[in-house]
Amino acid sequence: MEKKEWYLEYEIQKNRPGLLGDISSLLGMLAINIVTINGVDQGRRGLLILAKNDEQIVRLESILHTMDTIKVIKLREPKLRDRLAVRHGRYIQRDADDKKTFRFVRNELGLLVDFMAELFKQEGHKLIGIRGMPRVGKTESVVAASVCANKRWLFVSSTLLKQTIRNQLIEDEYNADNLYILDGIVSTRRANERHWQLVREIMRMPAVKVVEHPDIFVQNTEYTINDFDYIIELRNDPDEEIVYDVVQQNNMFADSDFGGFDF
Repeated sequence: MEKKEWYLEYEIQKNRPGLLGDISSLLGMLAINIVTINGVDQGRRGLLILAKNDEQIVRLESILHTMDTIKVIKLREPKLRDRLAVRHGRYIQRDADDKKTFRFVRNELGLLVDFMAELFKQEGHKLIGIRGMPRVGKTESVVAASVCANKRWLFVSSTLLKQTIRNQLIEDEYNADNLYILDGIVSTRRANERHWQLVREIMRMPAVKVVEHPDIFVQNTEYTINDFDYIIELRNDPDEEIVYDVVQQNNMFADSDFGGFDF
């Protein structure tokens, strides 16, 4: 029988030398293999483990609940956030009220790129919005994640190197394996009807689409925030407020939002 992967996360209640060894020995006695282990939060450890059957996991959980040195937080089939937490040693911050909104700060660009790359690898239609102030690294992160996911990216509208507004695609650009990037402000403020016909065409394709400034995008189109599968927020620091009034007053998006890659 093929082994199945599980995610175990526990909180340390009484930290003492040899605690991790005790957990490892227990897993060994139950013939459960450790794939990866890492700290995922202050006082917490996360493990990816391999078990031959569910009975092993039931026995493991039963024994772990008798230990007063740890508290089991999660024991489940691993989700994407679990895998990334073990890989990077920290959890992606998720909005408590809106479960499809994920928050990052600039010093977490590696985690953000890894997260988006995993989303980009998934087949079929996916609409992703990314919020953030100018020069925080939005477009660069999307491009880097596209490279990691081995996806060809296409700017439908953008201000990365120069202002881009596409009105048509050539034949080989119509491909469900491509990733399409739109700037919500550029598309809604500077595009014509031919551009919007192209946007609607792309939206109907079973491909990944990333929209920067999704709030501006939905204000001026028939699409809504509910149409988005994921919303990503990127800030310079956790307390930064993402606002558009100053940006619009100063016309900061008129020529170049970034002026080059700013990792």
